[in-house]
Amino acid sequence: MTGISKDNLRNTLRAQRRKHVAALPNATRALLFLRPPRPVADMVPQGATVGLYRATPHEAPAASYARFFYEAGHTIALPRFSGRGSAMEFAAFTDPFEESDLTPGPYQVLQPNHAAPAVIPDVLFVPLVGFTTEGHRLGQGGGHYDRWFEANPDKIAIGLAWDCQLVDTLPLEAHDHPLAAVVTPTRLYGPF
Repeated sequence: MTGISKDNLRNTLRAQRRKHVAALPNATRALLFLRPPRPVADMVPQGATVGLYRATPHEAPAASYARFFYEAGHTIALPRFSGRGSAMEFAAFTDPFEESDLTPGPYQVLQPNHAAPAVIPDVLFVPLVGFTTEGHRLGQGGGHYDRWFEANPDKIAIGLAWDCQLVDTLPLEAHDHPLAAVVTPTRLYGPF
């Protein structure tokens, strides 16, 4: 995929991801991403704040990871935006079972309500459009995670993805933050 633009690559990978997810039976989807593999769980220090995301219909789901880490005693955080184009921050997510503390955000994704305190995750599970076996990530294109990692460069990033999102190479830029690992339904890539 050398020479292809990031936007064209995103479009191709999004189409592959939609097709892949549509082909999965609901019963199969319900069994995937229930708990992190032991090497990934071991990357999360005791007492660490764990950042996750509220998955869109075609992204690898993160809800079970939120419940897993919450039950293990971790503070859970989700992205929150005050408006379209605003900086992404993370806020405490205290009800990963009923999601009673979430409200619709400006990007049509549920997020912690305005009363939830802002927090900074120590470990962040991130969505992605594509990834490589070396831990490079292609995001949605908005740059929210890139800017967040630029301000918090010492934080651990772990990707969650479908197997069909693996690519040989990605066009890389200086601001791209590497992943420490990537979890798919069939494999763990890393820790890198």
